[in-house]
Amino acid sequence: MTRSDEHFSVWAPHRDQVRLALGPNTYDMVRDDRGWWHAEVPGTGDGTDYAFLLDDDATPLPDPRSLWQPAGVHGPSRRYSHEAFTWTDQRWTGRPLAGGVVYELHIGTFTEQGTFNAALEHLDHLVDLGVDFVEVLPVNAFDGTAGWGYDGVLWGAVHQHYGGPTAFKRFVDACHARGLGVLLDVVYNHLGPSGAYLDRFGPYFAGRTIWGPALNLDGPDSDEVRRYVLDNAMGWLRDFHLDGLRLDAVHALVDKGATHLLEELAAEVDALAAGLHRPLHLIAESDLNDPKLVTSRDAGGYGLEAQWCDDLHHALHVALTGETDGYYTDFGQPGALAKTLREAFFHAGTWSSFRGRTHGRPVDPSRASGHRFLCYLQNHDQIGNRAQGDRMTATISHDRMLCGAAIVLCSPYTPMIFMGEEWAATSPWQFFASFEDPDLAAAVRDGRRKEFAEHGWGEQDVPDPMDVGTVIRSTLPWGELHDPAHKSVYDTYRALIALRRAHPELADPRLDRFHVEASGDCLTLHRGDRRVVVNLGTAAAEIVLDRHPGPVLLSSADIEVTGTRLRVPPESFTIL
Repeated sequence: MTRSDEHFSVWAPHRDQVRLALGPNTYDMVRDDRGWWHAEVPGTGDGTDYAFLLDDDATPLPDPRSLWQPAGVHGPSRRYSHEAFTWTDQRWTGRPLAGGVVYELHIGTFTEQGTFNAALEHLDHLVDLGVDFVEVLPVNAFDGTAGWGYDGVLWGAVHQHYGGPTAFKRFVDACHARGLGVLLDVVYNHLGPSGAYLDRFGPYFAGRTIWGPALNLDGPDSDEVRRYVLDNAMGWLRDFHLDGLRLDAVHALVDKGATHLLEELAAEVDALAAGLHRPLHLIAESDLNDPKLVTSRDAGGYGLEAQWCDDLHHALHVALTGETDGYYTDFGQPGALAKTLREAFFHAGTWSSFRGRTHGRPVDPSRASGHRFLCYLQNHDQIGNRAQGDRMTATISHDRMLCGAAIVLCSPYTPMIFMGEEWAATSPWQFFASFEDPDLAAAVRDGRRKEFAEHGWGEQDVPDPMDVGTVIRSTLPWGELHDPAHKSVYDTYRALIALRRAHPELADPRLDRFHVEASGDCLTLHRGDRRVVVNLGTAAAEIVLDRHPGPVLLSSADIEVTGTRLRVPPESFTIL
């Protein structure tokens, strides 16, 4: 049914009365047989503030499908017309994920101003670096001014303090003008603790995750709840011209229906991509180690494009830092890094001491493409979930980190870089929030401290997530790029990415063509005719190659080549 700009609707199937609030005036709404309430009010349109009143409750509530919340998540919604924005990306044809490089950033700390407009000033830096996609952490509306975005409660409304919906569109349009695809992190597995009014409208929730209330995806009235998720995803891709979505913690989506929500979502995204004539990507974060997520629907899978691969991160982190606490324990086993590089999953139907059970399922290298697994040294979770939010280079040398970067960027997997990593930024990435409710703020603060106290951290060692100083410390120090030591790291990252483009063997995603040799502290990655040799040891090492090497394409230190024998300095890499 075609709806005019003056039409208002909301789903509230078990309410006896719903009224539309427009300023001091209220209007009765009419219920249809699906539980949707409707009202037509002449003279309203783009820019109109509105809210809903449920039964006899005098509390005005924002629209669950709001596109704009200029007064915050507790205030009224504002009508927003997508047609009002003039796009300039008509020639944009998208980017394939295979062969691409992803750059993860958080709008609130990417720049000092923390806005989309300010982020525009650094897009040319990303073009110069050579990345293909910008992955933006959640921008949906959450309570307060500053936060990671994972406590969002109005999934379709762009956070006002970042600039709101039009500013986000300008950001996407500017990225496309520079050849950058844009991926958005979305959170469908839970809602934040403040401003989550969905349950007042209908049976949106069923159970809980460790982060908050979980959605009702398979119980009574779940059809409209599923539609809520699907329409939100379609809206981001269609109306904001996004190139894909990163789906947060999909293992927390409880759906016992015959067709899982993820499979349904993948089918709708594929159909939209066909209509838009450009690729659209769905990338899952999953703790399941189950290749079914990225197996095509034709082959009985869910049909997602890719997933984050924490096993690759964990194996790299342990090899580079030596840390083996918590979920890193199993990755301290001899040969863990080489095994994980070959197979994507370290836990593939094998024992996980951290979980106390068998975990995961193998990836078939003859069928699975490596590009379906994102590989990274760092990301917002793995840094931010440390007590002090310290980056890898707080404990290891630049040279050692660059060895890891060479492995990631020359692997068959899709590389991802966390903002500032490319110059070894000294800023931490600490957990922060800004809830206005003092009791909630205190609970979050105390919960964070108690969590890390169990691991031996003192209260004074855990930054206060409600302190504005925590946000300031987590903001990227762009001036470091002028420092020769940081500029050298940046130049190496840039050169590694350029090599991926110049030599297709280095981006080849075929896992059955990928071979890894391990000898002591050294790894040799076989990439077609190219060899990537990495010495993670503290002493020079002798490596014998399987063939006479070609010219050195890039090296982080001077190496000696005698026939097929290489002498590789400590904590260095070379690509031949």
